Order: sequence, then C-alpha cells, then structure tokens
Amino acid sequence: MAPSTTQTPEAAAPTPTPSSSAAATSPELPAIVKNDPARTGFDPATKWWMNYFKILSGQITTEGAFHYRESRYVANEERDCKTCEGYRDWAFAHSPTVRFMREKIEALNGRLDADNVVCRRCPARLTADGEVHRQSGGFSPGHGILICANEVRDRKHLEDTLAHEMVHAWDHLRWKVDWAGGKDLKHAACTEIRASMLSGECRWTKEAITRGNWTLTQQFQECVRKRAVQSVLARPACKDDVQAVKVVNQVWDSCFADTRPFDEVYR
Repeated sequence: MAPSTTQTPEAAAPTPTPSSSAAATSPELPAIVKNDPARTGFDPATKWWMNYFKILSGQITTEGAFHYRESRYVANEERDCKTCEGYRDWAFAHSPTVRFMREKIEALNGRLDADNVVCRRCPARLTADGEVHRQSGGFSPGHGILICANEVRDRKHLEDTLAHEMVHAWDHLRWKVDWAGGKDLKHAACTEIRASMLSGECRWTKEAITRGNWTLTQQFQECVRKRAVQSVLARPACKDDVQAVKVVNQVWDSCFADTRPFDEVYR
C-alpha cells in the first residue's frame, strides 16, 4: 500500500449493509432464501418456545433453524445492543490493544469513540447454494466502525472484532486503501492480513478451542491466510476463490511481516 494523505472518519453511525447484498437481485450470485413454513417447519407466528421445541424434536429443518435464529435476534435486538455497548465501553477503558490503537489513530488525526463505533443488529443471509453469510463487524471510511451486536459472543470476542476494525481504520489513515478492490485487490488483501494477524482473532487458543482448528505447525499463519482470502473473496472486484488466493499470496510476505503500529504481534 502506498502512502497517502491522512483522512479522518466522520462521526455518523454506520448502517449495517452486507457487502454482497446484491445477491438478492444479481443473476450471477445465488438468490437469498426466504422462509416457507410449509417447507422448513418454522412458523414465525407461533410462540418462540414452541418453535424451539420443534427444533429439538427434529420437526424443523436446518434452514428453518436458521430463520428461527434470525427471528430471535430481531426480538432481542435492544438487549443485544445494550450488552454490546457495555462491552465496547469496557474495551475503550481497559483493553490494552484497543487503547493503544485508539492513541495511534488519534496520532493520525483520526477519532474513534462511542459516537462512531456503534452496535447494531446485522441480519445474516442464507443463499440458494446453502451458504450462510454473517459478519461480526465492519469499517467504513466515511462513518466509523460497526459491531454486529447479535454476533458478539462475549467481551473478548468484541475486543477482537473491535481491534480488527481499528487496524483497518489505522491503515485507512496511514495509507489510501482501495476497499472495494476496484483498482487493486492487493490493498484489500494486505489490510485483511494485517487485521487478522494483529487483532488476536487467530491466536492459538481461539483457533484450537473455539473453532476446533488444532494443528501443531503453521496454525496462526493458516488462520490469517484463510480469513484474508475469505475477506478478499467478498470484495465485488474479486472474480473467484482462485483470484483471492493468488492476490493474498502476492502480498503475503511483506504484509504478514508488517506489524505496524505494534512492534510485534501482541495478541
């Protein structure tokens, strides 16, 4: 990524808009699957506990269970957002990583606080190919950081998610990043490598215990690489997974070695 002039994120709250929302209308992308009670067994008009019992007894399909999960997120949106905001405020006050990144962002004339780091419900999408598309958060240069309150598992998960997006914010202020990849996908690949590497989301305990990905060698590197490829693949300019892997490999050595603004991988 080449150096550029400093830009400061604005304070307006970002709106959670999935980057691949065009799937609903674009013929090239799988259509979004909507619930059909006759097919899935999940009826949103029925009491939640009755639907839950039907899931336990096998009367609701996997697809129906997905729609049930989303309906509960809608019902619990206010609670989830309040919990998320409490975790966010704790991280700004006590997390060494978040506090360090906040100082470094301020040094580049940026600002991140409760006004532009917001908690919102982020709807997941089920597409016709059977894939479930979720997001934990996002960074918008013109708005700030979005934390998906319904996807936050606990305080440590929010800390990792916030740290990831703060690395993106720092990269945006330090360099001019082509976020969509329309001009150069290498920008997106590099910032995704750095964010996954520096945020703590790929540390050994999280991969081995939380995700069940346990290996003796190269576990950290493989996690960073996998998450970077997935993020690049979600960019509109990326054609397929082959191109995503190729672009990540092209920038891997230089970007994986770049720990700025940290002296080393801290988490």
